[in-house]
Amino acid sequence: MVMVLSPVFLAFMLYLGLIPQTLAQNDRYKEFLRKHYDPKPKGHDDSYCDTMMKRRNMTKPCKDTNTFVHGNSDDIRAVCDDRNGEPYRDGLRRSMSAFQITTCTHRGGSTRPPCRYRAFTASRIIVIHCEHGFPVHLEKTILPPRP
Repeated sequence: MVMVLSPVFLAFMLYLGLIPQTLAQNDRYKEFLRKHYDPKPKGHDDSYCDTMMKRRNMTKPCKDTNTFVHGNSDDIRAVCDDRNGEPYRDGLRRSMSAFQITTCTHRGGSTRPPCRYRAFTASRIIVIHCEHGFPVHLEKTILPPRP
């Protein structure tokens, strides 16, 4: 007996095979956003860092350094393709335009809460790792070239 598989069944099976990868990718992108994205910061001072690091669950233990990228999430995603990004070393992507960033650095002392941070704000090029068109890791920030 020969069994013929319908195209609908094959498409459904292919779809099921892609779901776990898509969900995992979506989780990594959501984690990137949790750690590094704040579209409209309320202040850029030390108290901003103290609040954001606690709010984003990076204070148990106190994370040493974290950078928040401000602006539009679509602009950050565009670094993953040629709309706003270009290849960089080791499979990374570098933004072609600068982003406003706030880097929060732990002031030292105990790594147990309450954590206290120092804020540094600037306009920087971002270097990220992308998977399937989504940023999943912020590697570093770079001073933009002078015009």
